[in-house]
Amino acid sequence: MAGGVGSRFWPMSRTAHPKQFLDILGTGQTLLQQTYNRFLRLCPKENIFIVTNDSYLDLVKEQIKGINEKNILSEPARKNTAPCVAYASYKINQLNPDALIVVAPSDHLITKEDTFIKAVKACYVKAASEDCLVTLGIRPSRPDTGYGYIQFNESTTKEKDKRIKKVKTFTEKPDLEMAKFFLQSGDFLWNSGIFIWSVKSVINAFEKHASEMHTLFSEGNEFYNTPKESEFIAKAYINCKSISIDYAIMEKADNVYVRSSIIGWSDLGTWGSLYDHIKHDDNDNAVVGKNVMLYDSKNCIVNVPKDKLVVMQGLDDYIVVESDGILLICKKEDEQQIRTFVNDAKVLKGEKFV
Repeated sequence: MAGGVGSRFWPMSRTAHPKQFLDILGTGQTLLQQTYNRFLRLCPKENIFIVTNDSYLDLVKEQIKGINEKNILSEPARKNTAPCVAYASYKINQLNPDALIVVAPSDHLITKEDTFIKAVKACYVKAASEDCLVTLGIRPSRPDTGYGYIQFNESTTKEKDKRIKKVKTFTEKPDLEMAKFFLQSGDFLWNSGIFIWSVKSVINAFEKHASEMHTLFSEGNEFYNTPKESEFIAKAYINCKSISIDYAIMEKADNVYVRSSIIGWSDLGTWGSLYDHIKHDDNDNAVVGKNVMLYDSKNCIVNVPKDKLVVMQGLDDYIVVESDGILLICKKEDEQQIRTFVNDAKVLKGEKFV
């Protein structure tokens, strides 16, 4: 899934060039490229489909060299993740009704790739053998209010993989007290947004829990993988509800399982989450940029172009980001206000800044 805007990473992430297309970690690869290469270890390139917005088609082609255009699914509008998953699933069903599917965001960080591969393969076994929906869950390390949480039951059946548990409840972004309770209870995991299922199981789930969407995308069965596919999708998205896969299916279904996985995961949803994944200097500053000079500054995250000379003095716990003529200086603790800054910039200064 590569169609999001990523506004919380403004000003680096902009509507025309969102974070999945950025080398936000300074590794030499964009997040999309890292994700694509990770999945080459799980399946051949002809089985990897990238779902993105119409406006990002050229960016995908530019960054994934040699990708077959048939493997890029273009959405005419942003309608959240359920339509995105439905489009890909119903299309894949026409190619191979026995397929197993992994759904993953293109802009997440996974540092323990060998462990990730092992986890997904374990979920393959589960998904191939029964009608179920599996998600990867991350053991929480702090009471984070920015993540969704999954509560699991201790298994009463004998799972081949002891890490796989039956899901009890989903909770979206709790307040701090609730997040602390979740952390202490020991039976909650962060929701990674990575899903594994058979195409049969996910289509059954759409039919049962999102019947309007099932009807809508089933009408395209004669058009998928033909020249008329894009015309059908354009019409379908006009009538399609904007809703997440979590709300549409996962929170309603009773055949959902979660596998606890330690994969070095972050959804990189905020500058603060990025701070944890960049090497720190002796004063706990995380710096991306070749010409940054820091004096009496600590606990900051700095991300500036390589050719930009930046001199900072006396800042503690700040975000400092410069990109394409926009400079952001913001306290780390106030980074949730970045969306407000973006909206205000759009209203007061114009679309070109967002």
